[in-house]
Amino acid sequence: MSETRDSVAGGPNPNPVYAMTLAANCASCFGKRRNLWPWGIIPPMKRKFNRLWSIPLLLVLAVGIYYIPPVHDRLAWRVEDLQTRIKYALNPPDEAVFVPVVPTAATLAATLPPTPTPVPTGTPVPAGPTYTPTPTSTPLPEQVKLDGVVYVDQHERWNYCGPANLSMALNFWGWPGNRDDIAKVVKPGVQDPKLDFIQQGKYDKNVMPYELSGFVQDHTEFNVIVRHGGDLDLVKRLVAAGFPVVVEKGYYEADYTGKIAWLGHYLFTTGYDDAQGAFIVQDAWLKPGKDVLSPYEIYDEGWRSFNYLFMVVYPPEREQEVFTLLGPWLDSQWANERALEKSEQDIAALNGIDQFFAFFNKGTSLVNLLRYGEATLAYDQAFQIYASLGQDDKQRPYRIMWYQTGPYWAYYYSGRYQDVINLANTTLNDTISEPTLEESLYWRGLAEFALGDSVNAFADVRESVRLNPNFTAGILKLQEWGISP
Repeated sequence: MSETRDSVAGGPNPNPVYAMTLAANCASCFGKRRNLWPWGIIPPMKRKFNRLWSIPLLLVLAVGIYYIPPVHDRLAWRVEDLQTRIKYALNPPDEAVFVPVVPTAATLAATLPPTPTPVPTGTPVPAGPTYTPTPTSTPLPEQVKLDGVVYVDQHERWNYCGPANLSMALNFWGWPGNRDDIAKVVKPGVQDPKLDFIQQGKYDKNVMPYELSGFVQDHTEFNVIVRHGGDLDLVKRLVAAGFPVVVEKGYYEADYTGKIAWLGHYLFTTGYDDAQGAFIVQDAWLKPGKDVLSPYEIYDEGWRSFNYLFMVVYPPEREQEVFTLLGPWLDSQWANERALEKSEQDIAALNGIDQFFAFFNKGTSLVNLLRYGEATLAYDQAFQIYASLGQDDKQRPYRIMWYQTGPYWAYYYSGRYQDVINLANTTLNDTISEPTLEESLYWRGLAEFALGDSVNAFADVRESVRLNPNFTAGILKLQEWGISP
């Protein structure tokens, strides 16, 4: 905004309030010179009073200008970014630590039945065929780069990694939609008429794999399969046969404090090159992000922090090809057992933050296998390692519960309701600028209800649905309780 000046008597006046006050006094006292101060000048004490009085007026004026729609649209994110920086500076999110309640022997004997519906988590429910066709033994080419890839970025939007990557996966097969078509379903955001579509979805920090696969199943003519426990050879086999793969992975990036922060990300894999030892990926975040080389080692390291989860979208008429390529991964039970085995191998081989992810993955695989009591012990160990991580150049991965909710499943279905609440409180209050994670609110509400606190339970689940009106788990739970959103 350019600087402007008011002028009185033809010259610049650095104090427009003073000039206005002088004019008002002169006008009101015209013909009553006895009421005028000598020589028409306001005394120093009154000038000081007027300057003090002008401060709240200017503040009110500034607030009014800020809320003019064009101005607010341009400045709001900067103000909120500043607020986040201040909050994180005063309370660094990586210093927040969840300490589980020490489990008793009863934990291992927990027998609470699993809930069949709904599925409020990124953890795929074991399902699908259980037979295991033999994969082809044809040697793979040393280099593959799929044609027909339409690159889609996530820029000019909030938290659009999921919609951008799924859009690429669907566009590859000829789907005519775009990233916004997906976002309107998977992250519609708060339905505030004062906000445009982009701003409505700002506070939805993540789209879970089950939300993406649900969009494919319910809103397109294509099929999708999601599994944990993948490996590099499987990805290469799928890509070589013409099926690109979406993986969920972590990566590290310096934040505004200069420390290295861990974040979650989806990555669309469309080729590989053995000579360069790298996958060819479409990275929606990078500029440029088309046909980026991701070295096998770095790709695998990032993939580990999401339990080696992968997603394949394909036309229905090519389903048998996909089944054959997946081999034993077609059986979700086998895939979860395989992921559990990989996590135990990683636990033995790794340390520090990588071992934290390995124990976390072990818990996730046990949740997928409905072994909740054992899962709690794996998560307990993961959080113990998390708390012990040193203050080096890498922050603790404080965003982990933004993306993965397996601990809520494990603690809730093992009857450790207070741990659910404590973990949700840490996640919502200490790791994020605003408590807008619908999954954490949902699970805290369930635990509160289990402990007899229906007032807060209803409020939390209602808030989860307000934040995401398409959050099926919250909607169904409110219907079960017989209350309105």
